[in-house]
Amino acid sequence: MIAENKRAWAHLDIFLIVVVYALAILGVYSVAVATYSTSSSPDASLLSHVVESSYAMRQGLFVLLSPVILSVMLALRYQWLRRYAGVIYFATVGLVAVVWVFNRATGVKQWLDLFMGYTVQPTEFAKLAIILLLARELSKSETPMSTVKDFIRLNLMILIPGAIITLSGETGSFVVIAFIYAIMLFFGKVKFRVLAFMAGVVILGALALYAFAMVADSQDYRLMRIVSFFNPEAYASSSAYQQTQSMMAIGSGGLTGVGSFVDGALYQLNYVPADWTDFIYATIGEAFGFVGCLGVLVLYLLMVLRMFYLARYTRDRFGMLVIIGVAAMFLFHVMWNIGMTIGRFPITGIPLPFLSYGGSNMFTNMAGIGLVLNVTRNRSLTGSFSTPQQRVSVRKYAGQ
Repeated sequence: MIAENKRAWAHLDIFLIVVVYALAILGVYSVAVATYSTSSSPDASLLSHVVESSYAMRQGLFVLLSPVILSVMLALRYQWLRRYAGVIYFATVGLVAVVWVFNRATGVKQWLDLFMGYTVQPTEFAKLAIILLLARELSKSETPMSTVKDFIRLNLMILIPGAIITLSGETGSFVVIAFIYAIMLFFGKVKFRVLAFMAGVVILGALALYAFAMVADSQDYRLMRIVSFFNPEAYASSSAYQQTQSMMAIGSGGLTGVGSFVDGALYQLNYVPADWTDFIYATIGEAFGFVGCLGVLVLYLLMVLRMFYLARYTRDRFGMLVIIGVAAMFLFHVMWNIGMTIGRFPITGIPLPFLSYGGSNMFTNMAGIGLVLNVTRNRSLTGSFSTPQQRVSVRKYAGQ
Protein backbone atom coordinates (compact mmCIF):
# COMPACT_ATOMS: atom_id res chain seq x y z
CA MET A 1 0.00 0.00 0.00
CA ILE A 2 2.85 2.40 0.80
CA ALA A 3 4.39 1.65 -2.58
CA GLU A 4 1.05 2.36 -4.30
CA ASN A 5 0.72 5.67 -2.42
CA LYS A 6 4.22 6.71 -3.47
CA ARG A 7 3.44 5.82 -7.05
CA ALA A 8 0.22 7.82 -6.94
CA TRP A 9 1.86 10.93 -5.47
CA ALA A 10 4.61 10.68 -8.08
CA HIS A 11 1.97 11.48 -10.70
CA LEU A 12 0.93 14.74 -9.01
CA ASP A 13 1.43 17.35 -11.72
CA ILE A 14 3.57 20.12 -10.23
CA PHE A 15 3.81 22.00 -13.54
CA LEU A 16 0.03 22.50 -13.66
CA ILE A 17 -0.07 23.66 -10.04
CA VAL A 18 2.69 26.24 -10.65
CA VAL A 19 0.92 27.69 -13.71
CA VAL A 20 -2.42 27.87 -11.89
CA TYR A 21 -1.02 29.68 -8.88
CA ALA A 22 0.93 32.07 -11.09
CA LEU A 23 -2.43 33.08 -12.57
CA ALA A 24 -4.13 33.21 -9.16
CA ILE A 25 -1.46 35.49 -7.66
CA LEU A 26 -1.57 37.69 -10.75
CA GLY A 27 -5.34 37.83 -10.23
CA VAL A 28 -4.98 39.31 -6.74
CA TYR A 29 -2.52 41.88 -8.06
CA SER A 30 -4.78 42.76 -11.02
CA VAL A 31 -7.86 43.18 -8.81
CA ALA A 32 -5.84 45.54 -6.58
CA VAL A 33 -4.87 47.56 -9.66
CA ALA A 34 -8.44 47.61 -10.99
CA THR A 35 -9.78 48.91 -7.67
CA TYR A 36 -7.02 51.51 -7.13
CA SER A 37 -8.88 54.63 -6.04
CA THR A 38 -8.20 58.36 -6.26
CA SER A 39 -7.77 58.50 -2.48
CA SER A 40 -4.84 56.04 -2.53
CA SER A 41 -1.18 56.99 -2.72
CA PRO A 42 0.77 55.67 -5.72
CA ASP A 43 3.87 55.41 -3.52
CA ALA A 44 2.27 52.97 -1.08
CA SER A 45 3.56 49.41 -0.90
CA LEU A 46 1.90 46.59 -2.78
CA LEU A 47 0.62 45.16 0.50
CA SER A 48 -0.98 48.51 1.33
CA HIS A 49 -2.71 48.62 -2.05
CA VAL A 50 -4.10 45.14 -1.48
CA VAL A 51 -5.24 45.95 2.06
CA GLU A 52 -6.93 49.18 0.92
CA SER A 53 -9.01 47.24 -1.61
CA SER A 54 -11.76 45.10 -0.10
CA TYR A 55 -12.02 43.17 -3.36
CA ALA A 56 -8.29 42.45 -3.53
CA MET A 57 -8.32 41.41 0.14
CA ARG A 58 -11.15 38.98 -0.48
CA GLN A 59 -9.52 37.65 -3.62
CA GLY A 60 -6.33 37.10 -1.64
CA LEU A 61 -8.36 35.23 0.98
CA PHE A 62 -9.86 33.04 -1.73
CA VAL A 63 -6.39 32.20 -3.00
CA LEU A 64 -5.17 31.40 0.52
CA LEU A 65 -8.13 29.07 1.03
CA SER A 66 -7.74 27.41 -2.37
CA PRO A 67 -5.19 24.77 -1.20
CA VAL A 68 -7.96 23.43 1.04
CA ILE A 69 -10.15 22.92 -2.03
CA LEU A 70 -7.30 21.18 -3.86
CA SER A 71 -6.58 18.95 -0.85
CA VAL A 72 -10.23 17.94 -0.53
CA MET A 73 -10.47 17.07 -4.22
CA LEU A 74 -7.23 15.09 -4.04
CA ALA A 75 -8.40 13.24 -0.93
CA LEU A 76 -11.56 11.97 -2.62
CA ARG A 77 -11.26 8.36 -3.75
CA TYR A 78 -11.08 8.20 -7.51
CA GLN A 79 -13.69 5.45 -7.79
CA TRP A 80 -15.95 7.40 -5.42
CA LEU A 81 -16.11 10.22 -7.97
CA ARG A 82 -17.28 7.79 -10.62
CA ARG A 83 -19.73 5.96 -8.38
CA TYR A 84 -21.45 9.03 -6.93
CA ALA A 85 -21.33 11.31 -9.98
CA GLY A 86 -25.13 11.07 -10.26
CA VAL A 87 -25.65 12.04 -6.63
CA ILE A 88 -23.32 15.04 -7.03
CA TYR A 89 -25.16 16.07 -10.21
CA PHE A 90 -28.67 15.94 -8.74
CA ALA A 91 -27.58 17.65 -5.51
CA THR A 92 -25.93 20.52 -7.38
CA VAL A 93 -28.71 20.99 -9.93
CA GLY A 94 -31.21 20.84 -7.07
CA LEU A 95 -29.34 23.64 -5.30
CA VAL A 96 -29.39 25.74 -8.47
CA ALA A 97 -33.16 25.23 -8.71
CA VAL A 98 -33.73 26.07 -5.04
CA VAL A 99 -31.70 29.29 -5.30
CA TRP A 100 -33.63 30.30 -8.41
CA VAL A 101 -37.03 29.63 -6.81
CA PHE A 102 -36.30 31.44 -3.55
CA ASN A 103 -34.57 34.41 -5.18
CA ARG A 104 -37.18 35.09 -7.85
CA ALA A 105 -38.89 37.76 -5.72
CA THR A 106 -35.71 39.80 -5.40
CA GLY A 107 -34.80 39.66 -9.10
CA VAL A 108 -31.30 38.41 -8.25
CA LYS A 109 -31.58 34.73 -9.04
CA GLN A 110 -28.03 33.44 -9.34
CA TRP A 111 -26.47 33.98 -5.93
CA LEU A 112 -27.10 32.55 -2.50
CA ASP A 113 -26.37 34.98 0.34
CA LEU A 114 -24.12 33.61 3.08
CA PHE A 115 -22.76 36.15 5.59
CA MET A 116 -20.88 39.47 5.76
CA GLY A 117 -21.65 40.20 2.12
CA TYR A 118 -20.25 36.89 0.86
CA THR A 119 -22.34 35.02 -1.69
CA VAL A 120 -22.12 31.70 -3.50
CA GLN A 121 -23.08 31.01 -7.12
CA PRO A 122 -24.26 27.38 -7.45
CA THR A 123 -24.25 27.54 -11.25
CA GLU A 124 -20.44 27.54 -11.13
CA PHE A 125 -20.38 24.25 -9.21
CA ALA A 126 -22.97 22.75 -11.58
CA LYS A 127 -20.39 22.81 -14.38
CA LEU A 128 -18.14 20.34 -12.56
CA ALA A 129 -21.08 18.15 -11.56
CA ILE A 130 -22.16 17.92 -15.19
CA ILE A 131 -18.60 17.07 -16.27
CA LEU A 132 -18.44 14.19 -13.79
CA LEU A 133 -21.79 12.72 -14.81
CA LEU A 134 -21.11 13.08 -18.54
CA ALA A 135 -17.69 11.46 -18.13
CA ARG A 136 -19.28 8.51 -16.37
CA GLU A 137 -22.10 8.08 -18.88
CA LEU A 138 -19.91 8.50 -21.96
CA SER A 139 -17.33 6.04 -20.62
CA LYS A 140 -19.91 3.27 -20.20
CA SER A 141 -20.03 2.50 -23.92
CA GLU A 142 -17.63 2.51 -26.84
CA THR A 143 -20.37 4.08 -28.95
CA PRO A 144 -22.34 6.59 -26.84
CA MET A 145 -25.62 7.95 -28.21
CA SER A 146 -25.97 4.95 -30.48
CA THR A 147 -29.67 4.61 -29.58
CA VAL A 148 -32.54 7.07 -29.44
CA LYS A 149 -32.91 6.39 -25.72
CA ASP A 150 -29.28 7.32 -25.03
CA PHE A 151 -29.59 10.40 -27.24
CA ILE A 152 -32.58 11.68 -25.30
CA ARG A 153 -31.13 10.76 -21.90
CA LEU A 154 -27.79 12.50 -22.44
CA ASN A 155 -29.40 15.61 -23.88
CA LEU A 156 -31.79 15.87 -20.96
CA MET A 157 -28.79 15.84 -18.61
CA ILE A 158 -27.81 19.16 -20.18
CA LEU A 159 -31.15 20.68 -21.12
CA ILE A 160 -32.79 20.38 -17.67
CA PRO A 161 -30.07 22.24 -15.72
CA GLY A 162 -29.55 24.48 -18.76
CA ALA A 163 -33.18 25.61 -18.64
CA ILE A 164 -32.98 26.38 -14.91
CA ILE A 165 -29.68 28.23 -15.32
CA THR A 166 -31.02 30.28 -18.25
CA LEU A 167 -34.18 31.19 -16.34
CA SER A 168 -31.91 32.27 -13.48
CA GLY A 169 -30.34 34.85 -15.79
CA GLU A 170 -27.08 32.93 -16.22
CA THR A 171 -27.14 32.53 -19.99
CA GLY A 172 -23.35 32.67 -20.09
CA SER A 173 -23.04 29.64 -17.82
CA PHE A 174 -25.38 27.65 -20.06
CA VAL A 175 -23.26 28.54 -23.10
CA VAL A 176 -20.18 27.28 -21.23
CA ILE A 177 -21.96 24.02 -20.37
CA ALA A 178 -23.06 23.59 -24.00
CA PHE A 179 -19.46 23.99 -25.17
CA ILE A 180 -18.21 21.49 -22.56
CA TYR A 181 -20.91 19.08 -23.71
CA ALA A 182 -19.89 19.36 -27.37
CA ILE A 183 -16.19 18.79 -26.66
CA MET A 184 -16.87 15.83 -24.38
CA LEU A 185 -19.18 14.25 -26.98
CA PHE A 186 -16.45 14.62 -29.61
CA PHE A 187 -13.76 13.01 -27.46
CA GLY A 188 -16.31 10.50 -26.17
CA LYS A 189 -16.46 9.06 -29.71
CA VAL A 190 -20.05 9.95 -30.49
CA LYS A 191 -20.70 9.30 -34.18
CA PHE A 192 -20.05 12.23 -36.51
CA ARG A 193 -23.55 12.21 -38.02
CA VAL A 194 -25.04 12.64 -34.54
CA LEU A 195 -22.69 15.54 -33.79
CA ALA A 196 -23.49 17.12 -37.18
CA PHE A 197 -27.23 16.87 -36.51
CA MET A 198 -26.86 18.49 -33.09
CA ALA A 199 -24.60 21.22 -34.52
CA GLY A 200 -27.22 21.97 -37.16
CA VAL A 201 -29.93 22.34 -34.52
CA VAL A 202 -27.72 24.70 -32.49
CA ILE A 203 -26.89 26.84 -35.55
CA LEU A 204 -30.56 27.13 -36.51
CA GLY A 205 -31.42 28.05 -32.92
CA ALA A 206 -28.71 30.72 -32.84
CA LEU A 207 -29.94 32.21 -36.15
CA ALA A 208 -33.52 32.25 -34.86
CA LEU A 209 -32.39 34.00 -31.65
CA TYR A 210 -30.44 36.55 -33.66
CA ALA A 211 -33.43 37.23 -35.92
CA PHE A 212 -35.71 37.61 -32.91
CA ALA A 213 -33.25 39.99 -31.24
CA MET A 214 -33.10 42.13 -34.38
CA VAL A 215 -36.87 42.54 -34.76
CA ALA A 216 -38.12 42.35 -31.18
CA ASP A 217 -38.75 45.52 -29.24
CA SER A 218 -37.44 44.08 -25.99
CA GLN A 219 -35.67 45.57 -23.02
CA ASP A 220 -34.23 42.20 -21.97
CA TYR A 221 -30.57 42.92 -21.28
CA ARG A 222 -29.47 39.60 -22.83
CA LEU A 223 -31.15 40.40 -26.15
CA MET A 224 -29.86 43.96 -26.03
CA ARG A 225 -26.32 42.64 -25.67
CA ILE A 226 -26.74 40.67 -28.90
CA VAL A 227 -28.18 43.67 -30.72
CA SER A 228 -25.46 46.01 -29.43
CA PHE A 229 -22.72 43.57 -30.42
CA PHE A 230 -23.69 43.82 -34.08
CA ASN A 231 -24.19 47.58 -33.92
CA PRO A 232 -21.93 48.88 -31.12
CA GLU A 233 -21.87 52.47 -32.37
CA ALA A 234 -25.63 52.83 -31.86
CA TYR A 235 -25.39 51.53 -28.29
CA ALA A 236 -22.03 52.99 -27.25
CA SER A 237 -23.63 54.82 -24.33
CA SER A 238 -25.89 51.97 -23.20
CA SER A 239 -25.64 48.23 -23.85
CA ALA A 240 -22.23 48.44 -25.55
CA TYR A 241 -20.76 51.00 -23.14
CA GLN A 242 -18.76 48.54 -21.04
CA GLN A 243 -17.32 46.79 -24.09
CA THR A 244 -16.47 50.09 -25.81
CA GLN A 245 -14.67 51.37 -22.73
CA SER A 246 -12.85 48.05 -22.38
CA MET A 247 -11.41 48.28 -25.88
CA MET A 248 -10.37 51.85 -25.20
CA ALA A 249 -8.55 50.80 -22.00
CA ILE A 250 -6.73 47.93 -23.69
CA GLY A 251 -5.73 50.16 -26.60
CA SER A 252 -4.40 52.85 -24.26
CA GLY A 253 -1.94 50.33 -22.79
CA GLY A 254 0.14 50.19 -25.94
CA LEU A 255 3.08 47.81 -25.96
CA THR A 256 4.11 47.77 -22.30
CA GLY A 257 1.21 49.48 -20.51
CA VAL A 258 0.81 52.62 -18.43
CA GLY A 259 1.92 50.83 -15.25
CA SER A 260 0.29 49.78 -11.99
CA PHE A 261 -1.31 52.16 -9.47
CA VAL A 262 -0.91 55.20 -11.71
CA ASP A 263 -2.89 58.36 -10.95
CA GLY A 264 -5.18 59.32 -13.81
CA ALA A 265 -5.23 55.85 -15.37
CA LEU A 266 -8.54 54.69 -16.79
CA TYR A 267 -8.76 51.89 -14.24
CA GLN A 268 -8.44 54.43 -11.42
CA LEU A 269 -11.16 56.61 -12.90
CA ASN A 270 -13.51 53.62 -13.39
CA TYR A 271 -13.85 54.09 -17.14
CA VAL A 272 -14.63 50.37 -17.40
CA PRO A 273 -17.47 49.54 -14.98
CA ALA A 274 -16.73 46.63 -12.61
CA ASP A 275 -13.38 45.98 -14.30
CA TRP A 276 -12.26 43.80 -11.39
CA THR A 277 -14.78 41.10 -12.37
CA ASP A 278 -15.58 39.99 -15.93
CA PHE A 279 -13.52 42.78 -17.51
CA ILE A 280 -10.28 42.29 -15.57
CA TYR A 281 -8.48 41.71 -18.88
CA ALA A 282 -9.12 45.38 -19.73
CA THR A 283 -7.18 46.40 -16.62
CA ILE A 284 -4.35 44.02 -17.50
CA GLY A 285 -4.25 45.43 -21.03
CA GLU A 286 -4.04 49.01 -19.81
CA ALA A 287 -1.59 48.40 -16.96
CA PHE A 288 0.74 45.88 -18.67
CA GLY A 289 0.05 46.51 -22.35
CA PHE A 290 0.37 44.02 -25.19
CA VAL A 291 3.25 42.28 -23.42
CA GLY A 292 1.14 41.65 -20.32
CA CYS A 293 -1.84 40.45 -22.35
CA LEU A 294 0.40 38.08 -24.28
CA GLY A 295 1.93 36.78 -21.06
CA VAL A 296 -1.51 35.97 -19.67
CA LEU A 297 -2.44 34.15 -22.89
CA VAL A 298 0.77 32.11 -22.71
CA LEU A 299 -0.05 31.02 -19.14
CA TYR A 300 -3.54 29.96 -20.17
CA LEU A 301 -2.18 28.16 -23.21
CA LEU A 302 0.29 26.25 -21.05
CA MET A 303 -2.47 25.30 -18.62
CA VAL A 304 -4.94 24.04 -21.25
CA LEU A 305 -2.30 22.25 -23.34
CA ARG A 306 -0.97 20.58 -20.21
CA MET A 307 -4.43 19.24 -19.42
CA PHE A 308 -4.90 17.87 -22.93
CA TYR A 309 -1.45 16.28 -22.64
CA LEU A 310 -2.44 14.64 -19.35
CA ALA A 311 -5.70 13.43 -20.89
CA ARG A 312 -3.75 11.91 -23.79
CA TYR A 313 -1.82 9.67 -21.40
CA THR A 314 -4.77 8.71 -19.18
CA ARG A 315 -5.99 5.32 -20.36
CA ASP A 316 -9.09 5.21 -18.18
CA ARG A 317 -11.90 6.71 -20.28
CA PHE A 318 -13.72 8.22 -17.31
CA GLY A 319 -10.58 9.99 -16.12
CA MET A 320 -9.67 11.10 -19.62
CA LEU A 321 -13.11 12.61 -20.18
CA VAL A 322 -13.03 14.38 -16.80
CA ILE A 323 -9.79 16.10 -17.80
CA ILE A 324 -11.16 16.93 -21.26
CA GLY A 325 -14.29 18.44 -19.69
CA VAL A 326 -12.32 20.62 -17.26
CA ALA A 327 -9.95 21.71 -20.04
CA ALA A 328 -12.94 22.62 -22.24
CA MET A 329 -14.42 24.68 -19.40
CA PHE A 330 -11.24 26.71 -19.02
CA LEU A 331 -10.72 27.02 -22.77
CA PHE A 332 -14.17 28.48 -23.34
CA HIS A 333 -13.99 30.83 -20.36
CA VAL A 334 -10.69 32.26 -21.57
CA MET A 335 -11.69 32.43 -25.25
CA TRP A 336 -15.06 34.07 -24.64
CA ASN A 337 -14.03 36.43 -21.83
CA ILE A 338 -11.07 37.84 -23.72
CA GLY A 339 -13.12 37.93 -26.91
CA MET A 340 -15.83 40.04 -25.30
CA THR A 341 -13.32 42.48 -23.76
CA ILE A 342 -11.85 43.18 -27.20
CA GLY A 343 -15.23 43.35 -28.93
CA ARG A 344 -15.18 40.00 -30.73
CA PHE A 345 -17.97 38.27 -28.77
CA PRO A 346 -21.17 39.53 -27.12
CA ILE A 347 -21.03 40.36 -23.43
CA THR A 348 -21.99 37.52 -21.10
CA GLY A 349 -21.34 36.92 -17.42
CA ILE A 350 -18.33 34.69 -18.07
CA PRO A 351 -15.38 35.47 -15.77
CA LEU A 352 -11.70 35.00 -16.58
CA PRO A 353 -10.43 31.95 -14.64
CA PHE A 354 -8.24 32.74 -11.60
CA LEU A 355 -8.05 36.44 -12.55
CA SER A 356 -11.60 37.77 -12.24
CA TYR A 357 -12.78 38.55 -8.73
CA GLY A 358 -15.14 36.00 -7.19
CA GLY A 359 -15.08 33.23 -4.62
CA SER A 360 -17.41 30.84 -6.44
CA ASN A 361 -15.38 31.28 -9.61
CA MET A 362 -12.07 30.73 -7.79
CA PHE A 363 -13.21 27.69 -5.82
CA THR A 364 -14.86 26.09 -8.86
CA ASN A 365 -11.71 26.58 -10.90
CA MET A 366 -9.54 25.15 -8.13
CA ALA A 367 -11.92 22.23 -7.71
CA GLY A 368 -11.64 21.60 -11.45
CA ILE A 369 -7.85 21.59 -11.19
CA GLY A 370 -8.23 19.28 -8.18
CA LEU A 371 -10.24 16.85 -10.30
CA VAL A 372 -7.52 16.84 -12.95
CA LEU A 373 -4.84 16.28 -10.31
CA ASN A 374 -6.92 13.51 -8.75
CA VAL A 375 -7.07 11.70 -12.09
CA THR A 376 -3.38 12.14 -12.88
CA ARG A 377 -2.30 11.28 -9.34
CA ASN A 378 -4.21 8.03 -9.59
CA ARG A 379 -3.13 7.14 -13.11
CA SER A 380 -1.31 4.21 -11.58
CA LEU A 381 -4.71 3.08 -10.31
CA THR A 382 -6.79 3.76 -13.43
CA GLY A 383 -5.79 1.36 -16.15
CA SER A 384 -2.10 2.01 -16.71
CA PHE A 385 -1.18 -1.58 -15.95
CA SER A 386 -0.82 -4.02 -18.76
CA THR A 387 -1.42 -7.41 -17.18
CA PRO A 388 -4.73 -8.78 -15.77
CA GLN A 389 -2.99 -9.69 -12.50
CA GLN A 390 -1.86 -6.10 -11.98
CA ARG A 391 -5.36 -4.81 -12.69
CA VAL A 392 -6.87 -7.19 -10.12
CA SER A 393 -4.34 -6.02 -7.54
CA VAL A 394 -5.19 -2.38 -8.23
CA ARG A 395 -8.95 -3.02 -7.95
CA LYS A 396 -8.45 -4.57 -4.54
CA TYR A 397 -6.40 -1.60 -3.40
CA ALA A 398 -8.98 0.87 -4.77
CA GLY A 399 -11.74 -0.87 -2.86
CA GLN A 400 -13.75 -2.02 -5.87
